[in-house]
Amino acid sequence: MHRQMLDQRLPDIVRKLVENIHAYPTIRRLGNVMLPDRDQIVGMIDRLRQLVFPGYFGLQGLTTENLPFRIGELVLELTGTMYEQVRYCLRYREGKAPDETRDPACEECDREAARITAVFFDRLTHVREMLASDVQAAFEGDPAAQTTDETILSYPGLFAIMVQRLAHELYKLNVPLMPRIMTEHAHSLTGIDIHPGAQLGRSFFIDHGTGVVIGETTIIGNNVKVYQGVTLGALAPAYGQILRGHKRHPTIEDDVVIYAGATILGGETVIGRGSVIGGNVFITSSVPSQNQVVAEPPKLKYRDRRAKGQQVDFLDFQI
Repeated sequence: MHRQMLDQRLPDIVRKLVENIHAYPTIRRLGNVMLPDRDQIVGMIDRLRQLVFPGYFGLQGLTTENLPFRIGELVLELTGTMYEQVRYCLRYREGKAPDETRDPACEECDREAARITAVFFDRLTHVREMLASDVQAAFEGDPAAQTTDETILSYPGLFAIMVQRLAHELYKLNVPLMPRIMTEHAHSLTGIDIHPGAQLGRSFFIDHGTGVVIGETTIIGNNVKVYQGVTLGALAPAYGQILRGHKRHPTIEDDVVIYAGATILGGETVIGRGSVIGGNVFITSSVPSQNQVVAEPPKLKYRDRRAKGQQVDFLDFQI
């Protein structure tokens, strides 16, 4: 009886949902629209990590003799998946309206997807060289690290950097959607948000990492170290789309250290080479090379809780 009452309501529920879907076209996709598969892209990240760090993830027991077979297997799987997902991304880019019908053939999309996939895999050796420097930077920059293996297997900062470096290559090739899906997946796992458009130099190290935000037009030089909670952001994000295509985020030159909680904003803001940015500072203008920027220490008040039943004055201390 109760189930029958529920079934009688289903047509009305469906009608209201359909009307609501038509009322909000920006959050629906109808018609001949082939969107990339997020699950496939996330799976690609896992296999790319096996390719970047062979022997650490995925199949164990790799040797000099069987390595070419395993690398060949991974490349065959990855190129096929990437080609298909890039095709979907390019078809998505061709349309103007949310429900616009695209040409399912799109020969130009297929040619471009093949070219992009080939260029991406040609660039993987460069990405691995950069990541090798990041691994060494993580080991040398953290006295708690026992081995470089530990940094590869467990450091969230290194994972976020790896995903961003891979996504950045696709970003430079003008692939829509996929690079951002990749970096936001890393963001969801690590709490580290690095836009795929950011330019990262060699030997980049993010220590601890939670809460780090690095915006799209950020430029980071070589040998830069960043701690948790650092924001490299835009000075006027309220203007939104008006700022698209402009340099909105800071430039960090070589050999800079940025301590926890620092906020550095603005496309014209440059942190000069060799500078040290202290924790919890708020910077919206450039810092010359070899400078140290620190916030004035806060004034703390202490009360002796041992004196029960007595009025005890606060004691002021500077830290």
